[in-house]
Amino acid sequence: MSSKFFSDSGLSQSPQFGPLDNCIPFFISSLSSQGFTPGSLRSKTQIMRNFNLWIGKRQIKVCELNEGVIDSFFKQYPRPGYVRRGDFSTLCTLLDWLREINEVKALLPQTDNSELHRIECNFSRHLEQERGLSKATLHNYLPVIHCFLTERFGSDDVALSEIDASDVTRFVLRYAHTMSCRRAQLMTTALRRFFRFLYFRGDIASDLALSVPTVADWKMSELPKSLEPEEVEHLLQNCNRCTSIGQRDYAVLILLARLGLRAGEIVAMKLDDIDWEAGLITIRGKGGRHDQLPIPHDVGEALATYLRHGRPLCNTRHVFVRARAPHIEFSSSVAIANIVRRALRRAGLDPIRKGAHLLRHSLATHMLRQGGSLAEVGEILRHRDSNTTAIYAKVDLTALRMLAPQWPGGNL
Repeated sequence: MSSKFFSDSGLSQSPQFGPLDNCIPFFISSLSSQGFTPGSLRSKTQIMRNFNLWIGKRQIKVCELNEGVIDSFFKQYPRPGYVRRGDFSTLCTLLDWLREINEVKALLPQTDNSELHRIECNFSRHLEQERGLSKATLHNYLPVIHCFLTERFGSDDVALSEIDASDVTRFVLRYAHTMSCRRAQLMTTALRRFFRFLYFRGDIASDLALSVPTVADWKMSELPKSLEPEEVEHLLQNCNRCTSIGQRDYAVLILLARLGLRAGEIVAMKLDDIDWEAGLITIRGKGGRHDQLPIPHDVGEALATYLRHGRPLCNTRHVFVRARAPHIEFSSSVAIANIVRRALRRAGLDPIRKGAHLLRHSLATHMLRQGGSLAEVGEILRHRDSNTTAIYAKVDLTALRMLAPQWPGGNL
C-alpha cells in the first residue's frame, strides 16, 4: 500500500537521511488503511520528512522522541510560531504509533499520591466493580465529587470526618441554579452515592446522604416530547440515500424510530451483533445488559445498504463509523444526537427536544395510540422498571377519557 501511494503521488522513497527513514512508509500505509485521501497523505508525508530531517541534524534518536521534541520542532521550523493545519496532530499521531510498535517507550502513568486522588480512585472502583455502573456514569459522577472536595478543603489535606451537613447544602445551593434540572439531579445523585459510600466504609460518622437537598422535579409533570408518525416518516425520507453519509444517517435514524434504541446502544453496536439468518439484532444496553430484538424489513434493508455501499473500509468491528478519516467508531453518543439534529433541520422540524431520545419517545407514543399496552411498550423499550414506562400513560388519551369523570352539564 505504501509503495503504491509513493508511486502514485510522485514522492520519492529514497532515504531522507533521518532516523525515521524506515518508519515513515509503514506509518503512511497505516494512515492509508484508515481512509485518508492521497492529498492528505502527501501533506502528512511532507511534515514528517521535515521533522525527520530536523531530528537527524540534531542527532535525536527515535527512542528519544516525545511531546517536548515535537514542540521544539514547531518553535524552530520552518519559522517560529508557524503551524500548518494538521501538522501538529500528524506528528502526535506518529508518536503514538511509534509507541504502539515499541519504537518509543510508552508514557508512564503520572502518579498522584494525594489523599484526594486516593479517595476518588476508591469511589470509582466501588461504582464500577461493586455497583456495576458504566464508564459514562463515572464520567458524570467523579467531576462532581472532585469539585466538592476541592472547594471544601482547597490545598489542605482532605479530612472526611470534618465534612458536615452545612457544607453539603451550601455546595448544592451554589451550583443547582446554574444548571438544568436534570444536571442538578445528577449532581445530587452523585453526592448521595458518595456520602453513602463513605458512611458504609466508616469514613464519616453520620449518613450525609440524608442532608443532600432534593431538586424539585415533579415526576410525570410533563408529556413526553414526541413527533407525529407523519413527521417521523418525513424525517426519514429527507435523508439523501444516494450518498454514503446519507445511507449511514438513514440507518441510524430508522434504528431509533423503529426499535426505539438509545444513542449509546447504536454507538456500541458491532457487526457480530447482527444475525442475518435469524433476523435478530443484539442490543448492548445499559448496565451491561444484552437483549435481542427482531430486525424489521426496512431496518434490515437500511443496514444492508449502508454496510454494502456506504460504510468505508476500516478495521473496526463497530457498525457505524466516522465518514471522514480516520474511519473509526464514534467516540460517544453525542455523534448520534448530532445526526438527529441535522435530520430535523433538513426536514424543517423544530420540536422542543432534538436529541436521539425524541424518536424513542415517538415510537412509544405511537404504539400506545395504536392500542399497545404499557407492558408492551416497556418490553420494546427494554425498561427494567415499569414506573419508567408509566409516563407514557398520559399520551393514551382514549384510556384517560374512560377514567375521567363526566363534567356536570357537559359531554366528554
